[in-house]
Amino acid sequence: MKILVTGGAGFIGSAVVRHIIRNTSDSVVNVDVLTYAGNLESLAETSNSPRYAFEKVDICNRTELDRVFRDHQPTAVMHLAAESHVDRSISGPAAFIETNIVGTYNLLEAARQYWQSLDEGRKVAFRFHHISTDEVYGDLEGPEDLFTETTPYAPSSPYSASKASSDHLVRAWRRTYGLPTLVTNCSNNYGPYHFPEKLIPLMILNALEGKPLPVYGKGDQVRDWLYVEDHARALYKVVTEGQVGETYNIGGHNEKRNIDVVHTLCDLLDELRPLSVSSAPVGADSSAISSYRDLITHVADRPGHDLRYAIDASKIQRELGWTPEETFESGIRKTVQWYLGNPEWVARVKSGEYQQWLETHYAVAPRSLDGRGAGEGERHP
Repeated sequence: MKILVTGGAGFIGSAVVRHIIRNTSDSVVNVDVLTYAGNLESLAETSNSPRYAFEKVDICNRTELDRVFRDHQPTAVMHLAAESHVDRSISGPAAFIETNIVGTYNLLEAARQYWQSLDEGRKVAFRFHHISTDEVYGDLEGPEDLFTETTPYAPSSPYSASKASSDHLVRAWRRTYGLPTLVTNCSNNYGPYHFPEKLIPLMILNALEGKPLPVYGKGDQVRDWLYVEDHARALYKVVTEGQVGETYNIGGHNEKRNIDVVHTLCDLLDELRPLSVSSAPVGADSSAISSYRDLITHVADRPGHDLRYAIDASKIQRELGWTPEETFESGIRKTVQWYLGNPEWVARVKSGEYQQWLETHYAVAPRSLDGRGAGEGERHP
């Protein structure tokens, strides 16, 4: 196969590209415009492969999309390109409407025109796989409730509303035009190469820099956590073995409160990078605290914050034989170890634009390890 992956320089997209190049004989065309969250360094191991090609193209540019399809002749599309940060969608929803809705429409139309030009054999084999989120379902009421593939949509944020819109477009192109589409909705991902605006990498890096670890409200929000490499395996299963027209929910079977995730991260850092004169952030008095937990700071909750997400992933297990390989405990340890071992990647990805955005949107009362006050704090997404 030759798989066109949109957003292949992003967190999940790069994991998909790495998985395909590492573990299959398929080829990949990575289409990414390289916004603040796209990073080709996440694909360093694939860049010299003869089975990998990169196209710096915006999915909102229909002319360029048509050229990419014409030049590369893919057998499948995996559509991951999206604006995905909820807090950014609250402060600036326009980009989410443009990329997630208009961009998906452009991609669908480019794919449909290309698909209709194929001979019958290639036409039957073609797949358009749209990767979405469990946030389109809103939140759950009962403690035992789970999102299934038939749960009604009830998005709460501009981000989740834009993703819900894109899901509906994909299904409409299947129903109206016959485009062979599949949809997946996943729970919260974590793992290596994660852009540090999201909860887990932000907590790790703030802790290492002696900054506050800001937790929305009491931290009682519950999420189902999925290791990104498990997600990449699931996505490849769907695009190669899934049934056209079907939706598959993908979850990690790891429901955790946000505050418990932060506690776990602090405890791992206490073990792997204990506070000492040699390991403490520059200028910090590590003797003033006994644990990274002492950096936790509770801040006001964000508007429309969903309380609980949880995925029923029994369909993909039953029909495609996929289950996650990582437990939360094994995956989160690998994640912390990766960030500790890759400070150069972290330093380069935290650009001036990223820092300025955090200072504008997520400033909280600053506090350093010694409590005297230093620098800026950020709230997690």
